[in-house]
Amino acid sequence: MNSKALHARLSDVFAGAICSVLSIAYSLSYAVLIFTGPLQGKLSYGIAVTFMSAAIAGAIVAWRSSLWFAVAGPDSSTSVVLAALVASLVQRLAASGMTDVLPATLIAMSLATALTALLLCVIGFTHAGRAIRFLPYPVIGGFLGATGWLMMTGAIKVITDQRVALDDLGTFVDAALAAKIAAGAAVAVALHALRRFNSPIILPAVLLGSLAVTYAVVLASGATIAQAQAGGWMFQPQPVASLTLPWKASAIHDFSWSSMPLLIGDVLAVMFVTVSTLLLNLTGIEIATRTEADIDRDLKVLGFANLITAALGGYVSITSLSRSVLVRTAGATSRLGGFTVAAIAASLLVADPSFLGYVPKYVLGGLLFYLGSDLVYKWLIESSRRLLFIEYLSLIVIAGLIIYSGFIAGVLIGIVIGCATFALSASRVDAIKFNFDSSEYRSSLDREPRELSLLAEHGREIQGVALQSYLFFGSANRLYEYVKALLAKQPNCRFLIFDFRHVTGLDSSATHSFTQIKQAAARSGARLVLVNLGPTLERGFQTARFITDDVIVSSDLDRALEACEQDVIEAHRAEAGNIRSLHAWLSDALGSAEHAERLAKYCRQLDVQVGDIIARQGEPATSMHFILEGRIGIFVDLGDGRRLRVRSLGAHTTIGEMGLITRGARSATIEAESSSVLYELSADDYDAIRRDEPALGQALLSYVVAVMAERLSFANRVIGVLQR
Repeated sequence: MNSKALHARLSDVFAGAICSVLSIAYSLSYAVLIFTGPLQGKLSYGIAVTFMSAAIAGAIVAWRSSLWFAVAGPDSSTSVVLAALVASLVQRLAASGMTDVLPATLIAMSLATALTALLLCVIGFTHAGRAIRFLPYPVIGGFLGATGWLMMTGAIKVITDQRVALDDLGTFVDAALAAKIAAGAAVAVALHALRRFNSPIILPAVLLGSLAVTYAVVLASGATIAQAQAGGWMFQPQPVASLTLPWKASAIHDFSWSSMPLLIGDVLAVMFVTVSTLLLNLTGIEIATRTEADIDRDLKVLGFANLITAALGGYVSITSLSRSVLVRTAGATSRLGGFTVAAIAASLLVADPSFLGYVPKYVLGGLLFYLGSDLVYKWLIESSRRLLFIEYLSLIVIAGLIIYSGFIAGVLIGIVIGCATFALSASRVDAIKFNFDSSEYRSSLDREPRELSLLAEHGREIQGVALQSYLFFGSANRLYEYVKALLAKQPNCRFLIFDFRHVTGLDSSATHSFTQIKQAAARSGARLVLVNLGPTLERGFQTARFITDDVIVSSDLDRALEACEQDVIEAHRAEAGNIRSLHAWLSDALGSAEHAERLAKYCRQLDVQVGDIIARQGEPATSMHFILEGRIGIFVDLGDGRRLRVRSLGAHTTIGEMGLITRGARSATIEAESSSVLYELSADDYDAIRRDEPALGQALLSYVVAVMAERLSFANRVIGVLQR
């Protein structure tokens, strides 16, 4: 091994050792949080189990995680809910008269860990890790804020051996208890104040400083360590604990299986907290280190690690945000940093637990208080700056429910509140993207001036609404109210078009609102036209028996507009004079019968059938065409055999005039959509007109300018509609 590689390995070991200080402190605090009350005499076993869990999870995660610097172990959020599960079980066992509650506690913890591991594996293998993003933010925030609060009350219990409850608040007025709480709070305040220096030595320095202050006070007061232990300032000396597998036949036989149904809520809380906290931690690591994690892989790795841990009698571990970032910041360059943290945790399994008798309770309690208050501040206080008032209020209510009623009840009610808040917020989103009528927004079919004039006059008989987002009871009812007002304002409406292109879905209440819209339209003599219905939306309307013979369904908006426009035009123009000769049309277009007669002599008649190509995209523009009868489509080649119809032209319109003037390449393919009669004016004949008959050339150019001006005006009106 060269010197550079040796230096890198030493850096990894050093970073792991630095991170181990943090990991050891956290592990001790989690152990005293879980193994309290009737289990306080088994604290040494709890410490051993915690270090074993940290060693197993740390080694497996360091080996297989997608993040080479990942460090895993018991975490604050998971330890709080696990402590709640243990406390609930121990309380029931003590009430039943059981004295040795440790075996049953280990079985319950291992079962919860195994179920959590299986859930992690399932989520990982089904690639559902990102699903946490679908949880309402107030639910996650309220949950983590409540976790912080419960950690703070757990810290007080560690420090004072007194459970925090409203009925017992008077107990803490006692000067001795108040002094212990104040000492723990001082540790938390010091950690908060000094963490802005962002140094890995802050935590061990504060903890060691607290130890030094404690021993200085004990010596100065003339007291002894034994008196400090008796006074509750320090933990009682712990006997050596030998780890044993919880899955012994006698322990399984004696386990109170009848209590498990009552613990389902707590077990589900452990599972939910583990998954959500892990995913949030991974996201935080990605942001802090600018490294992308393979979330599904990490879920599977943690699932496997927790299965091994559960089999050996340990409890839930997850990838730690603070420890993973620390080991990388401290200089780790490979997975050896994580392995070092795991190795040091394993080595502590052989340490004499009697050292705990020399550790002040308020030091570990203060660390728990620091971690809990950090969660409370981040999620219950600071989040008020990032959330709307209704969302923040929901977050606070959810946190209160969790604290008062437990995790599962609080989370379930929180999800209901979150969904209700979302529905309220979503109902304020306008379901109408834009509205229009055919006097300002028409189909892509170019029509002759007389038809355009009819649409300008009677186009309001076609009313259209482009819809957006998900339609449900709130937004759909607002749409119904809008339609009622629209029909009252436009009593001559013939067609009411709804464009569903930007609609993501609708519920049964929305189809009921559309039934009301259909009834209102029928009373006004208007027909409904539904366009861009996807399979899911159409199935929803079919299920509601909404689509009947009086409802028009069209594949796209342009074709629906074209059909409705034609119906309005046919209803308002006289039967006589519908078909005009080329001479009559050109006389109106050029303003002179003489000009029309002269121009017709330059044109060549073309009779085309459906599908005939008149000009191809990319070819030189050598002519323009006057459409006397039929329908001509303009198609743009998109490549890969795909093409898009951008416009359609009817009788008494022209095509190719700009190409004739500019002499550029054709920008689209011109194809007959029906049997049509065209008159072609070639580029040579156009040049001859300009040279030999300037008056006719000027009249033709004026006509082209008028056509382009009308098209530009239409485009401007469409843009105005789309920007509403």
